[in-house]
Amino acid sequence: MTDNDLRNFIRDVPDFPKPGILFKDITPMLRSPRALETACRLLAEPFRDANVTQVAGIESRGFIFGSIVARNLGAGFIPIRKPGKLPWSTRRHEYVLEYGSDALEVHDDALESGDRVLVIDDVLATGGTLAAATHLVRGFDATLVGAATVIELSFLNGREKMGTDTPFHAVLRY
Repeated sequence: MTDNDLRNFIRDVPDFPKPGILFKDITPMLRSPRALETACRLLAEPFRDANVTQVAGIESRGFIFGSIVARNLGAGFIPIRKPGKLPWSTRRHEYVLEYGSDALEVHDDALESGDRVLVIDDVLATGGTLAAATHLVRGFDATLVGAATVIELSFLNGREKMGTDTPFHAVLRY
């Protein structure tokens, strides 16, 4: 199965979560063991030689892909969550996204000096969520080796919010 085959597992949902937005639904991909495995293999592939020690997955669909990528790379998994969901002291970063504002949090002790971190999410749209997650990772004495998503909505220019110093990989681009 190739990245082009994966397009068959993306469902377009018009006017979700609000009118005018064409939502790219990855749940058909999650239903297929073969498509899910292919997507996670393709997410991890560019970072196989980067000595990743931790994969940070963004709530909630980033947890699905991130944990599988972490296992494929022999790395640990760090959850980056919405406010109030983590039981320990946290670091927080607020951001604006395409249909509102939000914040992300990570445990204060999530990363250590020497960790090499890959950030994973399902979709890069306007870039606010991924930029917030990479900002959180950069706040530790760890190395951000890159970020990857299953889908990039390139017409929204979300990469610009991450900056040019973050290696980025998307399996599918629209």
